[in-house]
Amino acid sequence: MQNVRIVPEGDSSLLIQFEQVISPEVNQKIAAAAKLIKAQQISGIIDMIPTYCSLLINYNPLVISYADLYKRVESIVRMESRSEAGRKKVWEIPVLYGGEYGPDIATIADHAGITEEEVIRIHTSRDYLIYMLGFLPGFTYLGGLDERIHTPRLSTPRVRIPAGSVGIGGSQTGIYPMDSPGGWQLMGMTPVKTYDPERETPILVEAGDYIRFVPVTEEEYREIKAMVDDGTYKVKVHEGDD
Repeated sequence: MQNVRIVPEGDSSLLIQFEQVISPEVNQKIAAAAKLIKAQQISGIIDMIPTYCSLLINYNPLVISYADLYKRVESIVRMESRSEAGRKKVWEIPVLYGGEYGPDIATIADHAGITEEEVIRIHTSRDYLIYMLGFLPGFTYLGGLDERIHTPRLSTPRVRIPAGSVGIGGSQTGIYPMDSPGGWQLMGMTPVKTYDPERETPILVEAGDYIRFVPVTEEEYREIKAMVDDGTYKVKVHEGDD
């Protein structure tokens, strides 16, 4: 349990603090701890919220006391298990880049001193680790954006960014899961609903998963959107090595 602290957070939450650095290794430890705790089916735990460097556990103190939960969690964290033995779950998210779907892609290209086609090639060339979810339900904080296309946020945020928009904000990239204000540079749009309150599992992905953006044509985008709307589209998922 080296470099790990367990502390109370209010009267009904417990916080597991890992190393205070943002890294895939720390994220893997958080994901492994959450998986092990979930597997124990501890009565009284309401939910768990992973962040960059910690795992927040909300619980019902009428069902389990802090002291008892602490003992259970401490024993689990001591296992120092790694999840999936170096395997990763990768969600393939189709994106239509540029044009009306990505009005800021020219700005991103100009800032990087490259073409829009090169921006797309770079953006779709790697798997992005989902460090955590937040800001909006299903909003992904992704790590691993190539430094060549880091782009400052807009000086004046937009009042409305449509759901499915894919953008860059500084050193991060991500998907807007619903219509909302925002200041990220928009480079494309996915027809996939990363958040759908009508779905059995409203949020599509989990922290610790990966996202791979896949470029599609406008015709492919419309075909996928039609399938998403009628409930027949299944997002491609595969496993890969870390």
